[in-house]
Amino acid sequence: MSINGSDIAWMLTATCLVFLMTPGLSFFYGGMVSKKNIISTMLQSFIALGVVSVLWIVVGFSLAFGDSILGIVGDPRTFFMFENVRMLPSEALASNIPLVLFAMFQLKFAIITPALITGSFAERINFNGYLVFIILFTLFIYAPLAHMTWHPKGLLRTFGVLDFAGGTVVHMSAGIAALVGAMMLGKRKNPIQHNPVNIPFVILGTSMLWFGWFGFNAGSSLGANAEAAMAFAATNTASATAMLVWVMIDRFRGKKISALGACIGAVVGLVAITPAAGFVTIGHSLLIGAIASSVSYMAVHYKNKSELDDTLDVFPSHGIGGMVGMVLTGVFANEVGLIHGRWETFAVHMVALVAVSVFVFFVSAILYKITNLIISIRVDEVAEEFGLDKSQHNEQYS
Repeated sequence: MSINGSDIAWMLTATCLVFLMTPGLSFFYGGMVSKKNIISTMLQSFIALGVVSVLWIVVGFSLAFGDSILGIVGDPRTFFMFENVRMLPSEALASNIPLVLFAMFQLKFAIITPALITGSFAERINFNGYLVFIILFTLFIYAPLAHMTWHPKGLLRTFGVLDFAGGTVVHMSAGIAALVGAMMLGKRKNPIQHNPVNIPFVILGTSMLWFGWFGFNAGSSLGANAEAAMAFAATNTASATAMLVWVMIDRFRGKKISALGACIGAVVGLVAITPAAGFVTIGHSLLIGAIASSVSYMAVHYKNKSELDDTLDVFPSHGIGGMVGMVLTGVFANEVGLIHGRWETFAVHMVALVAVSVFVFFVSAILYKITNLIISIRVDEVAEEFGLDKSQHNEQYS
């Protein structure tokens, strides 16, 4: 084990880039809701920086990357209160950078995952109930999934699942938990179509997400190397392609090209390439972006015809986008993908997709129920009509 100075510099940069993504998400979501809910919606993302950061130090990192217990979760004693998380590298987790830097990089993934869920129940969530839920989600869904997928002895990793930067751990878990949340909280009292309060916020948020995603994906190489460069290029290509495909579908359906559509398409491309970024060619990343954008577009279309009130389309964008990315990783992965005649990787990914979906769906349903027993997770009708900014925070966007 030896610490590499250039790797440290790159990983510090990547960690800062990923940090930008959660504030970016707050602008992305905040710009799409109604005026009376913009502050609450943005704060639901922003507050995760505080809640998950402290939880990660206390026990979250240990549950995700501590000594493996049956390949399912880490021993909470391994890094409790960041004990033994020091400047020395870890041969098992990151042999070329300080363990504390690896832990802080992984923290940024843990922060944004519960924040992604918030778009599904925007405009009706009790903020205090939300705080309870993200603690439970991080402990009982995110940490075990991170351990199973990224720990050297994790169940999914040893099974052969490839997830370069979090398609399974981040986007599938957030998307499916968002679906369950929308189902359990029910529809808004007046889920009428409204004009997004601030489209420039959405563009700003998308730009911060796109920029930060280079740290998200390229940083997952854990070093300044050729793999990081390929992941960087694949990330940009998939997002650009998905954005163009989304707006072209809009034009084909007789709609005008919109900033909102371009932004959503770009984010779907970023989601889909996440599990594959370090495993596929640039040409394949273009296909992944195009396919994911088309599938998620159709998912949004059919969701809008259903009774599901997923306010900001989190499940069609992140859940479906993550699933498509996971499947296509099994198809296009260099040397081991289906196109190379290796059906085993594809089969493993399909089994894992079902297993992870079932796990997140049922555990998140239990966590919503537990949260609701502790404190009501939905505001009452009066507070919802009044707007969450005033009823939950006594603040107002002007």
